[in-house]
Amino acid sequence: MSTASIAISPAERQRSPLIRLYRGQTRFDFVRKRRWWFAASSLVILAGLISLGVKGLNYSIEFVGGTSWEVPAPGVTVAQAQSALSPLGFGGATITQLGSGSKASLNVEAKLAKGSTGVSNAEAEKVAGVLAALAHKPASAVSVETVGPTWGGNITHKAVEALIVFLIVIAAYISLFFEWKMALAAIIAVAHDIIITVGIYSLLSFLVTPDTVVAFLTVLGYSLYDTIVVFDRVRDNSKGLGATGKLSYTDVVNLSMNQTLARSINTSLVAILPILAVLVLGAEILGAVTLEYFGLALLIGLTSGAYSSIFIASPILAMLKEHEERYRRIRERLEARGTAMQLLSPAAVAAGALSGPDATPGVRRRRTGGAPPVKPQVLRPGSARAATATVQEIDEDGAGGDFEDEQAASSTYANGANASGQRASSSDSTDSRPAQRPGAPRSGTAARRPPPRPRKKGKRR
Repeated sequence: MSTASIAISPAERQRSPLIRLYRGQTRFDFVRKRRWWFAASSLVILAGLISLGVKGLNYSIEFVGGTSWEVPAPGVTVAQAQSALSPLGFGGATITQLGSGSKASLNVEAKLAKGSTGVSNAEAEKVAGVLAALAHKPASAVSVETVGPTWGGNITHKAVEALIVFLIVIAAYISLFFEWKMALAAIIAVAHDIIITVGIYSLLSFLVTPDTVVAFLTVLGYSLYDTIVVFDRVRDNSKGLGATGKLSYTDVVNLSMNQTLARSINTSLVAILPILAVLVLGAEILGAVTLEYFGLALLIGLTSGAYSSIFIASPILAMLKEHEERYRRIRERLEARGTAMQLLSPAAVAAGALSGPDATPGVRRRRTGGAPPVKPQVLRPGSARAATATVQEIDEDGAGGDFEDEQAASSTYANGANASGQRASSSDSTDSRPAQRPGAPRSGTAARRPPPRPRKKGKRR
């Protein structure tokens, strides 16, 4: 398959990628390199599915049930608490240090094991006594809370229902305002984000809390928002540049992606930087564990959503649309011309790379068969008549349209006027007919001044 692309000038190559990105001079081929993007996603998804099958997710006690203890313990480390609780059989409990300095506290969570009835009152009192002695606090300073698995099951059930309704509404909206193929590509990208996020949580054994579920649902909205912005640009370009038949749908998608690439990167960075601040300042320095769970889910989801909107949704859309009869014929015609691949930058398109007859090879001009040539007109002093000629721009397939070419018309008119003047001079030298009235123009010739009459010899006035 013969292909053609617009070369990058040496001066443009010397610029840094960031300068070319913000000047609209990027020519990334997102669609034709889709096998690399799909392979990378497949590896992460496969590893996540294997991890889910082997060890599953690390749920908090809100989902599986259990007992939690919390005691103010400034200066007590997590390792000291684990050593003190190991003789009681709670060495495997989840111990978290909350806050810092004089406001530091310890949180101990013992999850409800399968087939177990939970922690008895006597065991709960023993753990509270050990923690009070470790923190040098009275037993009444230790707060004990028991959570059943029913509450976590209700949250999970409602989250699944919200996810199903969300996908149905989004699919209907995109199908109504765009088309069903765009809706299918967007839903596949959302499913990609869900599987990637869940797989990473399983691989790294991150704790799944109700805050994680809330952040996860928030991320889905952001992922679709970025995808819709890209699809809107693809739709506009397919109605504009794609309708000319000079670009395949793959190149239309590539152009749209390069046009929105700077915006997608800026949006992602603006969203991710505050989340990093929450994780670093809120969780690590201030000890806000709730912010850590919420921010971690947002960070993973936003990163996956930005990736899927660029490298997953758009290539899938191009694959679906290239099978349509209209775009298949355009691709075959461009392959026959040798221009099946045209990587255009947004700046090149804005400068008119696809406008005019020189933009696409194989385009020529000819005069329409039914329109006769324009005859030269008589010019009189103080008047001028503009003339135009209708020409037709056709491609190698014979398709084209009529348009006004003022420059060609002016050239035709000038050539006709010169030829007419030469014919008039030739006829005057050989014409034996009597001269017409002085100052009267001869029909079909330009106005001229008659020669002076000869004087008779011997007579003077």
